[in-house]
Amino acid sequence: MVQLTLPKNSRMRVGKTWPKPEGAKNVRRFNIYRWDPDTGENPRIDTYFIDLDKCGPMVLDALIKIKNEIDPTLTFRRSCREGICGSCAMNIDGGNHLACIFGIDEVKGKDVNIYPLPHMPVVKDLIPDLTHFYAQHASVQPYLQTETPAPAKEWRQSIEDRKKLDGLYECVMCASCSTACPSYWWNGDRYLGPAALLHAYRWIIDSRDEATGERLDALEDPFKLYRCHTIMNCTNTCPKGLNPAKAIASIKHMMVDRIV
Repeated sequence: MVQLTLPKNSRMRVGKTWPKPEGAKNVRRFNIYRWDPDTGENPRIDTYFIDLDKCGPMVLDALIKIKNEIDPTLTFRRSCREGICGSCAMNIDGGNHLACIFGIDEVKGKDVNIYPLPHMPVVKDLIPDLTHFYAQHASVQPYLQTETPAPAKEWRQSIEDRKKLDGLYECVMCASCSTACPSYWWNGDRYLGPAALLHAYRWIIDSRDEATGERLDALEDPFKLYRCHTIMNCTNTCPKGLNPAKAIASIKHMMVDRIV
């Protein structure tokens, strides 16, 4: 179920329905969330019809076609189109996905319903405000910290230790996992969320990093870490197939081991 953060004191209203393309036989209906803060109007759902025979296979292809050929006011983020940058994360068919690698044919319903990421302030249309999300990521200090003098060439790491980072460093910071997490919806001001904690664990277990104790101390808080209730939405929705829930559980185990 889509959980949106609407602008204050606003209600969803009926939007515009654009005409179907003439002569098209393979048509799909797209219902897209629209909101422009400059107008002062309430959010709405606009409806577009796309000829799939003249459109690429991904949801992002349809959005680009709408913007280029139907409605140039439609606003969304995009960049790499390869599932690498995380820019085009949005809620499609009730789940969080990267529009560039999510196929139109993967949408189970008759219509393609597209909203911005859930429970985030909206800048405009499909663009969420990720300022707080990025600040939380920065708070875990996602970079190598050492006290040992820097080596002449590089910090060496065994093959075994390097393998421990697999499934962690591939995160593209799209925010799909955090915005799919009910605990983050309820406590996003203090709970760091799956994405930030995944990055925290990536550095906690890095054999080259020498700030493990300080990193764990920083997470020893009733909200920063322990608001995770292992709902698993984060893992189920990650477009890169990562497992933030496992990383969070591993941090919790490390906290227990410190006490014992």
